[in-house]
Amino acid sequence: MGIKKFKPTSNGRRNMTGSDFSEITKTVPEKSLLVSQSKTAGRNSYGRITVRHRGGGHKRQYRLIDFKRLKDDVPATVKAIEYDPNRSANIALLVYADGTKSYIIAPKDLKVGQLVQSGDDADIKVGNSKKLSEIPVGTIVHNIELKPGKGGQLVRAAGASAQVLGKENKYVLVRLNSGEVRMILADCRATIGAVGNEQHELINSGKAGRTRWAGRRPKVRGSVMNPNDHPHGGGEGKAPVGRPSPMSPWGKKTAGYKTRSKKAKSNKFIVRKRNA
Repeated sequence: MGIKKFKPTSNGRRNMTGSDFSEITKTVPEKSLLVSQSKTAGRNSYGRITVRHRGGGHKRQYRLIDFKRLKDDVPATVKAIEYDPNRSANIALLVYADGTKSYIIAPKDLKVGQLVQSGDDADIKVGNSKKLSEIPVGTIVHNIELKPGKGGQLVRAAGASAQVLGKENKYVLVRLNSGEVRMILADCRATIGAVGNEQHELINSGKAGRTRWAGRRPKVRGSVMNPNDHPHGGGEGKAPVGRPSPMSPWGKKTAGYKTRSKKAKSNKFIVRKRNA
């Protein structure tokens, strides 16, 4: 999918870019696969903000995505490639041989009319889903499970991909997009190919209002707050941080401070750290 530039008819349009939606073949979503969702504006059940800078935004309905791909040995035809407002990747509408419809994340180079399948008998083709134990070493994959049958949790964003590096007993070595190499159970499933819409990261919003449409509210620097609102706040004029290291609004170290627990259970599955 390409990137289109807008004519500089205003300051907001001057550097604005957007997707040309050349891969999109259907603009109206499948009604049976839509679910309404309520907005939380970053608040929990007590009404307290737990995620800052969220709120507003355009209305959108959630598309039910099949991350599990458990319908084995039933071929499905790709009927359409659609836009999904809830994620950076596009989605593909599948119609199985028995008439069932479902959405999957659209891999790169997946075409309308193509046949896809899941299960151990599926070929190594873009869009097919198999257990990691059945995928050859060196294959590019996405939508990777961490627990068998739970559904894909890793490598789902636009342009993301991972690679199968090797197999050890009941585990498979996978190199993730971040450079991290980790062991994943061989019974976990993954989908062949990289996620499409790889140029999504090149899109420039151009104006603040376009960011508000996505439900993101303005972020205020701590240095311009009052000292009772942020550790960086206060002082006459522009003032330095005044601490050995930058702080979060709650007084915790940030900007390079590691927060990952050394006792995390998943540490033993990481063969190579992403920052090694």
